[in-house]
Amino acid sequence: MSATEPKGWILLTNDDGIEAPGFRMLVQALNAAGHRLVAFAPHENNSAAGMRINLGKAMELRDRHDLIDQWALDTSRGEVKLFELHGTPCDTMIVALDGGLEHAAPGIVPQLVVSGVNLGPNMSQDSYHSGTMGAAREAGLYGMPAIASSFTSFDPEGMERAIQATVDLVGIAIQALPLAPQNLRRPHVDVLAPHISRWPQKTEHNAWSDDPKKALRTAFQHGELMLNLNVPPTWDGHVCTTRLGMRWYRNAVKFNSIEEGESATFTIGASSIDHSSVDQSDCDVVLEGKASVSCLPTWPQTHPLALDDALLTWSLESGADGYPAWLYD
Repeated sequence: MSATEPKGWILLTNDDGIEAPGFRMLVQALNAAGHRLVAFAPHENNSAAGMRINLGKAMELRDRHDLIDQWALDTSRGEVKLFELHGTPCDTMIVALDGGLEHAAPGIVPQLVVSGVNLGPNMSQDSYHSGTMGAAREAGLYGMPAIASSFTSFDPEGMERAIQATVDLVGIAIQALPLAPQNLRRPHVDVLAPHISRWPQKTEHNAWSDDPKKALRTAFQHGELMLNLNVPPTWDGHVCTTRLGMRWYRNAVKFNSIEEGESATFTIGASSIDHSSVDQSDCDVVLEGKASVSCLPTWPQTHPLALDDALLTWSLESGADGYPAWLYD
């Protein structure tokens, strides 16, 4: 995209809280790259919140304009609006996309949602627990294209690698997106779109078979497919298109010995992780020092808007640069 072409807005969130280092660094890097940014991020750490939401609870939204100066952001390169919500990652997306953004920053319609950069990996079954991924998936439910991004170490040393990989992926992804979202809040629901599963019907001809890459781009544009990026601290600059791998948390529960009549206390936190090798998996790729980009369906299988299973096999095809081939025309 040239400097003279209009740029869309990127809606940012995370689960570590608005003042987390990974979020600050991402905002700074995207600002330096000239993107227009609006953030609706949690006010505090909500790691492993999954898709938890607050029902019937008033949540304060605060303008964090003070962070623009604190973070040395250059608004001449791209407009920046920062808000924090006293809620979960999923709350931030529901509030932003279902009227809160229009209320707080009238006229802003985001082109893309980016959640992260998370401190710690989000691979394999983490996809069910992660607040970072939960926010991206919630955005997809609202019809928005979305990216979740994570740094696979719990030590922030080397976080700049994940920031750069995220900025690179954002730059590629927006080339596959219209300036304004086509499906925000799903004004039209098309269960016969080529990329949608025909289950439980049995079909002899896939509606997407003439152009699977176009079908996957449409799925991303409409929120039925999200991208999940994981970057190791040893990132060697290479990127691979992946699927979810297999890793097992062992000895995940610790409990304290108790005196008679006292309640036991239990703490969840794995002391070890076992890994089962799987071809083209996020876990295996990260162990090799490469960045993983997984293409994940937003809706669960058997949902009327679920992606066609056979089409998902095409999402594993990589381009010459390692990114999903469907991102390119």
